[in-house]
Amino acid sequence: MNIHHLYSTLPSFMIVVFCFVAALIFGSLIEYWVHRWMHNSYRVGRVHSKHHHSNCNQGVIREFMEYAGGSSIFMWPIFFISLEVGLSWSIGILVYAAFSAYSHQLQHDNPSRCFWTRIHYIHHKYNMEQHNFGLAMDVWDRVFGTYKPYKLEPLEEELLQAEKGYLDIKWW
Repeated sequence: MNIHHLYSTLPSFMIVVFCFVAALIFGSLIEYWVHRWMHNSYRVGRVHSKHHHSNCNQGVIREFMEYAGGSSIFMWPIFFISLEVGLSWSIGILVYAAFSAYSHQLQHDNPSRCFWTRIHYIHHKYNMEQHNFGLAMDVWDRVFGTYKPYKLEPLEEELLQAEKGYLDIKWW
């Protein structure tokens, strides 16, 4: 069965939802591998190490622009299938880029509010340069064997519970 046959037999809404969800999953996989590559590439690693030494981030908007720009290479070819498929795929990629940029910044500025994961916080805090590459989730770290759990000490857990809001982060 080729893609055009599948496209012609499924209802339009199902195709849009499928492409959107597939793009979210694909975006998370790309995020994982790009971050892992940053830790294993000498040239890119030098630039990325500045991020680790300063333990600060560019802000949600700048991170999003960087992620969206890098993801664009994976967006435009899908438009050859159809406009509908291309749009749903691109929106999925951009939604994940926004979620990832927000999660990344939140784990730097206010990790207690990142209730779905603290993997990136742990990656930085405990210098796990060969572990925990996910920014917004740990799924691919678990799949590829790079997940390394770390139990926060009770005092550290208390310190993380600071009274900051979900939007109390660097945006620019």
